[in-house]
Amino acid sequence: MKPARRLESLPIYVFASLTSRLKALQAQGLDIIRLDIGSPDGPPADFIIETLSRSAAEPGQHGYAGYFGTPALRQAFVDYYATRFGVALNVADEVLPLIGSKEGIANIALAWLDPGDLALAPDPGYPTYRMSATMAGADVHFMPLLEENGFLPDLAAIPDDVAARVRLMWLNYPNNPTGATAPLSFLEAAVDFCRQHDILLCHDGPYADVCFDGYRAPSLLSVPGAKDVAVEFNSLSKSHNMAGWRVGLAVGNPVAIQALLQVKSNVDSGIFLPVQDAAVAALAGQQEWLATRNAEYQSRRDLLYDLLVNDWGLHVARPIAGLYLWPRVPEGYTAAEFVERILLATGVSFTPGSAFGAHGEGYMRISVGQTTPRIVEAIERLRQFKF
Repeated sequence: MKPARRLESLPIYVFASLTSRLKALQAQGLDIIRLDIGSPDGPPADFIIETLSRSAAEPGQHGYAGYFGTPALRQAFVDYYATRFGVALNVADEVLPLIGSKEGIANIALAWLDPGDLALAPDPGYPTYRMSATMAGADVHFMPLLEENGFLPDLAAIPDDVAARVRLMWLNYPNNPTGATAPLSFLEAAVDFCRQHDILLCHDGPYADVCFDGYRAPSLLSVPGAKDVAVEFNSLSKSHNMAGWRVGLAVGNPVAIQALLQVKSNVDSGIFLPVQDAAVAALAGQQEWLATRNAEYQSRRDLLYDLLVNDWGLHVARPIAGLYLWPRVPEGYTAAEFVERILLATGVSFTPGSAFGAHGEGYMRISVGQTTPRIVEAIERLRQFKF
């Protein structure tokens, strides 16, 4: 019995390995506070859960859901993009519901990349960008995200011979893991670059509604003409605390949307109908609770920032969006060494930046996706930590 050779270059997903490691430590009696993973700690609003419950109680809601999403959900996505970003979408061919955006991110590689093709992926970046290309048999060229460039890729530094081979490029702002944001001028430059080189631009924007200090993240599709070359992936996981519900979307270029649908129709059978009904309620219902949730995240951000800067003396930006702080580790440590030392000494788990790529070395990712009392407890432990 021998698995496919493609698995030789496809490691177990980093957070699956980390979870196994943490469970082993918990079994040994270590009380672990997880600030390593970007999962919202709170539930969705009550009206969303109530919609799910009512819908699930209906006898006819438990069959196959279909491949295209319900008309109501597709229209809810269209209305959301019109209201939130001022972006007009054609409900017939520019919108596709996903079973969480992660599956769409993986499947678009199968839909767009042939063996030997080339994908551009940010480094550091969400591991699925590069792993999906690997699963499709494609090659990956990494775009360094450097602090001195605001963690934006330098498009002008991409060699001409590389650009000529590229079929797909990934961007992600607000960014995971760095917390950086991208000005609209950069997104315009990215659209122009991809139009010039006939590249499908895939933008992953799940943190667009997790913003602080008055910032409002734009959609890539706000750029005029972006739909000519681009697809944007989004999700209710972060925006509406629905990570485990698995509701995402791909919107934009109709050729790419159709290609993604062609893959998905052979792989899955759609989102559970009551979950689709609840997603419609989430998007169409009152949104004030999101501001309250974001204010709580902002408070946690500030508590952790104060620890990192004033207690530990580390270099870190104060992010205006997303769930993460991205501090440099102290001199004399690799990211993995420092994070491991913190974990064993305090029980507080961070993610080493190296988990997101070679250019993540020297940094660590810290999430605000934990209850405020547990973050306060983590900070109390970390203040006693000596390095």
